Amino acid sequence: MNIKYARRVILLLDPSRSFNRDLLVGLSRYARLHGRWSLGMDSWNTYDIGLPHIARWQGEGIFAAGIYSRETAVKIIDSGLPAVTVEDELEDHLPEKKENSNGTAIIKTDSPAAGKIAAEYFLERGLRHFAFCGVPSKSWSRKRKEGFCRRIRQANLKCHIYPEPSLKKDNVWEKERIALADWLKSLPKPAGLMTCNDERSCEIVEAAHLADVKIPEEIAVIGVDNDELLCNLLDTPLSSVDLNGDKAGYEAAALLDRLMAGEKPAERIVIAEPRGVVARKSTDILKIQDTAVSAAIRFIQDSAGEIIRVDDVVNSTPLSRRLLERRFRRTVGRSILNEIQRVHVALAADMLLKTDLPISLVAQKSGFSSATHLGVTFKKTMKTTPLAYRKSFRTNY
Repeated sequence: MNIKYARRVILLLDPSRSFNRDLLVGLSRYARLHGRWSLGMDSWNTYDIGLPHIARWQGEGIFAAGIYSRETAVKIIDSGLPAVTVEDELEDHLPEKKENSNGTAIIKTDSPAAGKIAAEYFLERGLRHFAFCGVPSKSWSRKRKEGFCRRIRQANLKCHIYPEPSLKKDNVWEKERIALADWLKSLPKPAGLMTCNDERSCEIVEAAHLADVKIPEEIAVIGVDNDELLCNLLDTPLSSVDLNGDKAGYEAAALLDRLMAGEKPAERIVIAEPRGVVARKSTDILKIQDTAVSAAIRFIQDSAGEIIRVDDVVNSTPLSRRLLERRFRRTVGRSILNEIQRVHVALAADMLLKTDLPISLVAQKSGFSSATHLGVTFKKTMKTTPLAYRKSFRTNY
């Protein structure tokens, strides 16, 4: 695109949320590489009471992340400027469908997928008790709960939902902390608990301390957003689902650029697809009472980068192959071979995202005999090829 001047893009952004900051990272990368944009960041405290600077600043487009009122949502639409907004926030404050004359593009977080990813993470570690703590008034929280609970039900297990106090006076944190502590004490243990976001995870940790509930020994906790500041702030660093916001921000910026150029793209949705769980101490749990099965799992995890066979796992325990296979499947819910493959694929997926190693070397370093072996197993597990996975989820475009 040949632009002889810098486009004026208004940023209406709440930087307190990690996902919004990740979006901004992607947007700024696009603007630096392709856009030649002049970016104006409005003050959150001023624009949320009426967007007073839109007309005066004479922007050509709007990038909004963090809509906290209906008035803000309406003014973005009524501005008539091409705009990018986050679907969940727009949906919360402007449930009726509205379009401005120049087009609105949507960033849609795949919240059900985030819930499913957290559930599978817990299931893979042999947990059999589960819980969810969210903010029912937010659509993104409800969708994450639905994705989490659906996957738990598919495993024929139960998910306990935190009954958030219905009265506003009960929502004062000092009172809610007591209610949350009582709920944590009532949960069957050990349990895998998903929260709607990392802020909620921090509240869980505080309530758990009040309840004398140990994290992760009694309750393993996963949040969403992978806010590294929050996740690493506590004595027990928090595991979290990474929503891949920087990639979504880059793609949304490209879409906004097309809208500002007068194009009318048929597809105006950018989906933030979660990359997976970033594991930290809050989920460092291996509560399997069968010591032989626990030893087998530990051996598999410790040998993630090596080529191992079922017999190698059996030899790390005092049991016969037949007995270990039976007890392993009963405890974990899958075979020893399936667990070996799962751990190796997870290591390969991590290297595909974090390194530029060729596929053949990724295969070698993640316990596969060849790139072909990796490709077949990876596609069976992840429903995509290693190369397609790398292209879809990595962020250095």
